[in-house]
Amino acid sequence: MVVDEVARRFGVESWRQKDQARQALDRERGIVLVEPTSFMNLSGVPVRLISSWYKSPPESVLVVSDDMDLPFGRLRMRGFGGHGGHNGLRSIIGTIGDSFPRLRIGVGRPSEGESIDYVLGEFAHSQREQLQNVISVAVDSIEIWLGDGLAAAMQAANTALVD
Repeated sequence: MVVDEVARRFGVESWRQKDQARQALDRERGIVLVEPTSFMNLSGVPVRLISSWYKSPPESVLVVSDDMDLPFGRLRMRGFGGHGGHNGLRSIIGTIGDSFPRLRIGVGRPSEGESIDYVLGEFAHSQREQLQNVISVAVDSIEIWLGDGLAAAMQAANTALVD
């Protein structure tokens, strides 16, 4: 949802399917938007293929992921780090290392039941009311990262209060 909103804000409309991912090139900003279409635990393969094709070092690859260890709507941006149990991040770290920036978006933990059903299921009604604001603040942070760098984006994302 965040990558789709980045595309909408930037006016990117031309997508293609290649290297196990949906991709769109924004020549004006010099960025590639990528949504892996592989299983999440294999996300590293398309990330490696695409970053290798564009000769992008890991430091220039911003990964956006959900995070059950953060409360719903809380953002956390870091310049590097571990996977925190997230299989998609684990896969990406396995292919390009851990020195890529990441924007984690809190989805909270289920009160009961399986985590996979929770993450792949629908948002609760109360969350749906806040979801667009969460996405907007995440995209604002990405725009800051693109324009002003990681430190400024971390400040914005990590201190954001989403209502």
